[in-house]
Amino acid sequence: MSGRAWGRGVWIVFAKEIVDALRDRRTLLVVLLSSVLMGPLVLIALSGLVASFEERAEQRELYLVGLERAPTLVNFLQRQTFVVRAAPADYEQRLRVSTFAEPVLVVPEGFEADLARGQVPVLEIVSDSANRRSEAGASRLQRLLQAFGRERAALTLAWRGVSGELLEPVQVEERDLASTATRGAQFTAMLPFFVLMAVLYGALNAALDSTAGERERGSLEPLLMNPVDRIGLVLGKWGAVACVGMLIAVLSCFSFIPAQWLLRSDTLAALFQYGMHEALLFLLVLLPFAAAISAVLMAVAIRCRTYKEAQANATIVVLAVSLLPLFSVFNLGGEARWHAWVPGLGQNLLMSRVLKGEAFGAEQVLGPLVVCAVMTMLGVGFVARRLGTAAVR
Repeated sequence: MSGRAWGRGVWIVFAKEIVDALRDRRTLLVVLLSSVLMGPLVLIALSGLVASFEERAEQRELYLVGLERAPTLVNFLQRQTFVVRAAPADYEQRLRVSTFAEPVLVVPEGFEADLARGQVPVLEIVSDSANRRSEAGASRLQRLLQAFGRERAALTLAWRGVSGELLEPVQVEERDLASTATRGAQFTAMLPFFVLMAVLYGALNAALDSTAGERERGSLEPLLMNPVDRIGLVLGKWGAVACVGMLIAVLSCFSFIPAQWLLRSDTLAALFQYGMHEALLFLLVLLPFAAAISAVLMAVAIRCRTYKEAQANATIVVLAVSLLPLFSVFNLGGEARWHAWVPGLGQNLLMSRVLKGEAFGAEQVLGPLVVCAVMTMLGVGFVARRLGTAAVR
């Protein structure tokens, strides 16, 4: 067979698989939900979370038990522009069930008398570590009480004619090395994971249907009777599946650009710097991954006789891709060189660098690219060999 005829056969198989994939409602639904709507939905959820924290910060409310026992403390808190309120009677129960989001300061009896005598009264901050919102407010309340203590100590020393600077022999200044993009990446760190999973699930249905699905329906045998060799047939099928995954990658990456218009939080809108440049860098990382994961899913599914059996076997691939990026979350020692050579993890790290505004060169891209190329060749080769021996038996 001439090269032109062989290429025409591959193209016919490719076009047939693309049409079948677009006719599949499950594939179209995955494309719509995981790519077009994913960006807006994730960013809306993030902006809602950040906006809720901003709203709490603007309210500047503190809740005390026994606030009438500490007029000096209440005066200090009010001078810091906080509104001091009495805590509800059932605050402990409400903190446990997360219906109350603020920590509570318990003022003991005789607080003012202890201060006047120079004794150290014990203030209790009540929060619930399982209640993330109350736990976040507890650190703010702790800093306010430390400032109150420093002010009391400085006033006492000044009354006795001693300089308050003796309490602070050194002055500490903080310098944050994180850029604006890096601080924004703390909120958007899960976006690369969602994009990876969108590409995976987008290619999953097409890969299973073009292999195990056709085998179950009995349409694979007539296809093998066409005058196209096994490798050409597999390349046509793989090309169609990879195109579906790449289409989802393109839609997912570019969906974040208009999704920024829906952000409710001004802080997140200022920190999340994502434009055409970042979208193209995402695609540079995702397109080889879409091609590789398509070949791997086809290799897994070609061994199965039914679509459901292929779904069960593909769960291992889905689980591996979903768990590997989490390694960067639990790894506190920073990135290692071998991370770039792990499928899923390497792509996640590169996309995280894009969100942080960090540059990376060809050497950082080379590792994931080589791994994807090897996975693609092995997957396509395995499917072709399987079709040539016992794929239809």
